[in-house]
Amino acid sequence: MEPPSAPARRGRICWQGFLLAASLLAFWSPPTTAQLALELMPPNAAEGKDVLLLAHNLPEDTAGCSWFKGQRVESTRQIASYRIDTQSNATGPAYSGRETIYPNGSLLFQKVTLEDTGYYTLQAIKNNFQGEEATGQLRVYLELPKPNISSNNSNPVEHKDPVVFMCEPEIQDTTYLWLINSRSAQNSPTLELSKDNRTLTLLRVTRNDTGPYECESRNPVSASRSDPLYLSVSYGPDSPTIFPPDTHYHSRANLSLSCHASSNPPAQYSWFINGRPKQSTQELFITSITANDSGTYTCLVHNSVPGLKRTVVRNITVSAGKSSPGSSPWTIAGIVIGVLVGVVLAAALGCFLFLSRTRRDSGLQDPREHQPPASTPGHGPSSTSISPAPLPGPTTVIPIYEELLKPNTSTYCWIVP
Repeated sequence: MEPPSAPARRGRICWQGFLLAASLLAFWSPPTTAQLALELMPPNAAEGKDVLLLAHNLPEDTAGCSWFKGQRVESTRQIASYRIDTQSNATGPAYSGRETIYPNGSLLFQKVTLEDTGYYTLQAIKNNFQGEEATGQLRVYLELPKPNISSNNSNPVEHKDPVVFMCEPEIQDTTYLWLINSRSAQNSPTLELSKDNRTLTLLRVTRNDTGPYECESRNPVSASRSDPLYLSVSYGPDSPTIFPPDTHYHSRANLSLSCHASSNPPAQYSWFINGRPKQSTQELFITSITANDSGTYTCLVHNSVPGLKRTVVRNITVSAGKSSPGSSPWTIAGIVIGVLVGVVLAAALGCFLFLSRTRRDSGLQDPREHQPPASTPGHGPSSTSISPAPLPGPTTVIPIYEELLKPNTSTYCWIVP
């Protein structure tokens, strides 16, 4: 006899089998076929190029294909159709002569135009007369021309005139970018961009805003950049300066002053001496100045474009004394040579006078050297009377100027300057 618990166990086994079968049914589903799809090659087309609308996952039992312009299947918008069993095709009302349909359902568009932009629908008709549809979007863009920059003012005045740049031409579905000194332009307190970025405005122009400015246009199929544009910003004149900074000069010197000021366009210069106009040049030159040239020297700088003028004044004092010329190397060499020559001449003259005096003194001899010898004691005087010889006369003194006229070279020829 079976135990009472046996039927309960069998019930549990049947219930578990039911749960397993239910779970298998829940996770298992019959295989599905891939859906018909379209791929555009390229996805974004440039005007004048060819585009292929490639069909994917065409049903195996397809009897024929038809293409339509738009998102709905309408006979009035049919482009072309292809019948597989007869391998024949036909054109519809929307056919332009540039479309070619292939047996695999793909459609080739040649030389697309901007008007070809839009949706296209492929219908695959099965043998059971049921159909599948797939829709794709064709985007055609213009091959962008080279842009150019227009401006309301190409010669603005610093801190005065705003400048508005515009990137031309205006083209739909185009993005505009601005480059200043090869860097991307951004909104700032002195620069403003329009919402579409086609207009750039300089609110306050300075001399540093000369550029270059470039505009670049872009779309999904092309990009082009304009030629650089430069601004000629008028500014100045800034505060002028006078060179050199000297204020005191000696009479009979040459006065040369130069006036400088930063300006665009280049400034015009005028000089005034004591309020009287002198000359309209950047440099002032006066030769052999005198004390009458002392006074105030004024340089007037004028920029005619912004209409601004600036002046600078220099007080010049000319002393009555002779100017002391600078010592050049040749002057110093001349002085040294002159001193040396003077020293040598003085030494030579001193030696000459000394030797001449020594020579004259040696010509005067002692008279005792010419006396006769004394008689020998014990012998008496000689029978022959010998008269004493006369004393030599004194050496004739030659005047010094004759010595100089006829010098004795043996005396001072050894002296070398």
